Amino acid sequence: MTKEEFAKIAPAIPSGPGCYKYFNQANQLIYVGKAKSLNKRVRSYFSKNHDNYKTKKLVDQIHTIEFTVTHTEHDALLLENSLIKHYQPRYNILLKDDKTYPYIVIKKEAFPRIHFTRRYTKDGSEYIGPFTDVVTARALVDLLKENLPIRSCNLNLSPASLAKKKYKVCLEYHLGNCKGPCEGFQSESDYEHYIQHIRKVLKGDVQQVIKDLKQEMQQLSAAMKYEQAAILKSKIEALQRYQTKSTVVNPNIGNVDVISLMRDGDQVFVNYMMLAAGAILYAKSIQVTAQFEETEEDILSQCALQMRTLFQSNATTIIAPIPFITVEEVKVLVPKSGDKKALLDLSIKNTIAFLNEIKKKDALVLGAGMKQPMEILHLMQSSLKLKELPVHIECFDNSNFQGSFPVAAMVCFKNGVASKKDYRRFHIKAVEGINDFASMSEIVYRRYKRLLEEQAPLPQLVIIDGGKGQLSAAIASLEKLDLMGKLTVVGLAKREESIFFPNDQVPLQLPYDAPEHLLIRAIRDEVHRFGITFHRNTRSKGVFKNELEAIPGIGSKTIEALLQSFKSVTKIKQLTQRELALAVGSSKARVVWEFFHKQMEE
Repeated sequence: MTKEEFAKIAPAIPSGPGCYKYFNQANQLIYVGKAKSLNKRVRSYFSKNHDNYKTKKLVDQIHTIEFTVTHTEHDALLLENSLIKHYQPRYNILLKDDKTYPYIVIKKEAFPRIHFTRRYTKDGSEYIGPFTDVVTARALVDLLKENLPIRSCNLNLSPASLAKKKYKVCLEYHLGNCKGPCEGFQSESDYEHYIQHIRKVLKGDVQQVIKDLKQEMQQLSAAMKYEQAAILKSKIEALQRYQTKSTVVNPNIGNVDVISLMRDGDQVFVNYMMLAAGAILYAKSIQVTAQFEETEEDILSQCALQMRTLFQSNATTIIAPIPFITVEEVKVLVPKSGDKKALLDLSIKNTIAFLNEIKKKDALVLGAGMKQPMEILHLMQSSLKLKELPVHIECFDNSNFQGSFPVAAMVCFKNGVASKKDYRRFHIKAVEGINDFASMSEIVYRRYKRLLEEQAPLPQLVIIDGGKGQLSAAIASLEKLDLMGKLTVVGLAKREESIFFPNDQVPLQLPYDAPEHLLIRAIRDEVHRFGITFHRNTRSKGVFKNELEAIPGIGSKTIEALLQSFKSVTKIKQLTQRELALAVGSSKARVVWEFFHKQMEE
């Protein structure tokens, strides 16, 4: 839609609050927005030049526009959220419900059970959650089962089944964890009383449950049922400990939601907390991508509405760093001091921690995208004073077991990302015994002699896993090949994580959390993993084959057949001659059996 085409329909655009929908030429919904004044908001897209590329691209694709007028801006927010969730337009911020989080379910049945589940089904049962912390959810279920007398069995306790009197109480009844509804020792109304307690605990109202249990304890004590009263007292104390641990602010604050955000370019990090009676019931941090010119107010509006729907919040107050539009019955509070300000600060602290966690993962997970690794490579070039950008890095490590089965490994990183097709493994051929320096010299020489012969490109940076000794051995091989000065080689010491350069007495010590240092250590860890796996496999095969290959008259095919049938040499030694014959025939079986049994006799 051009500016001229828009000018023709502009007078017909309503001036009140509502939602607008943009469609492309294929009649696909590409964007949904809300506005206090539809006319002013939609005009802004066509009346000014946009600096944002995404906004320009959106405007270029608009072919038709539709409007839905609402009574208030609050109604527009609800409609916008509903349309986004249903149509998922490509230019909107998309917030998806995470169905992998667990729930605590109160089953719809006679004498309801409670349990932990990840599957939300519309079976009439009551689902409380979702819980963002699986460990906490499981611990809460255990706490409730231990301290409130509800059944844990799967029996059908319908009135018809109970009337047949076919069930007997189990050990849980005798331990005091169940009041025996299966034999009619507990009525449904009394059982429902405890289910109400569970609902209150799950919704944060632990104090009322404790109050009710104290009254019950006093009644038992007055009736001189001291043992039962003592059991109830220990359960009250357990609930009080839980309340103390879960309470973070003054319980008088009541039920509130807290939300905060931090923006880093197009990436927005949001933290949401739902509180009841001073306790955090649910907390969740999410990352969303701002599509184009969304304000922080717009992002908070959508995130708050989505989170409140997900966690079924009925709080009438949202604590936030800035005002924003929400549903009419909910007010947004921006506190300046006191307990509510402390809550907001806690949410902001969690948002910052989440942002830092994501950034750290992006730095370590090198294949997450090309932009971040390339930025790290530029930092590495600057820190290590490299002549060229290290787009091709190779790292070497060697390994042996008491001088036996010496092997080595090389990993290759290109553009800051692991290039696994270029990984190489080496069997040490010219070195005997334990000599890590000579082994390193051999593999470096073999690697770059081959690259020269094949006229393949050389790396800009070579990392040697080890200190001065390992580095000197690698340098000696590179000098033989006349490669010094054509690439940069450094050693990474294991203890201090120091970086050694040729002929420098004092190593370079980069900040431990510097992105370039994280990358170097990640490459070193990868060559460790790759090399150790290769060494273990080599050692395992060597141990198996050495014993079997020592048997006169037994060839590789017989060894392979034995290992394929019996898996290990230890098992082969324990077998009878007849059992061996089933795999390799009677003559070979006799040779193998006699060889091992002569060893045992000796």
